[in-house]
Amino acid sequence: MSDCIQSCPLHTNAVDHERRRFLSAALAASVLGVLAACGDGDIGGVSGPGDNPPPGGGGGTPTGLVVSLANFSALGTNGGIARVDGGVGTPTAVVRVSATSYRAFSMVCPHQGTTVNIVSGGFSCPNHGAAFSSTGAVTNGPATSGLTERTVTFNATAGTLTIA
Repeated sequence: MSDCIQSCPLHTNAVDHERRRFLSAALAASVLGVLAACGDGDIGGVSGPGDNPPPGGGGGTPTGLVVSLANFSALGTNGGIARVDGGVGTPTAVVRVSATSYRAFSMVCPHQGTTVNIVSGGFSCPNHGAAFSSTGAVTNGPATSGLTERTVTFNATAGTLTIA
């Protein structure tokens, strides 16, 4: 410490030197705390669909995403489409096919992994213009395959969908 005090023009005494060391250590600890709070070690800090209940969607279960249809007005009519993952896990959309039939799709573009947007009658990739119908099929490239379909189980009594 005495070498630093003598050779460093910023340090005029031992108290100043100790203050700087304390502040540096506190800053490093703060940065580590923020990084630890940003996720579970996976890029983006996203958890699986059963790990956390999605806001407005229902509750997660170990076997899939449970969606309360009452929380998504777009699913009240045939052809309606809604994003149902609540920002947790894989971006997922549901399309109402009929009063008792629903289809679910990953909203991850197969071209380069961007989250697609819901548009009238289907989906559109904001990065490269790929388009998909409400059945998940490619209607415009550069994507060469459709959206990944997920399994949906409809519980009419509960008014819920379970998406695996």
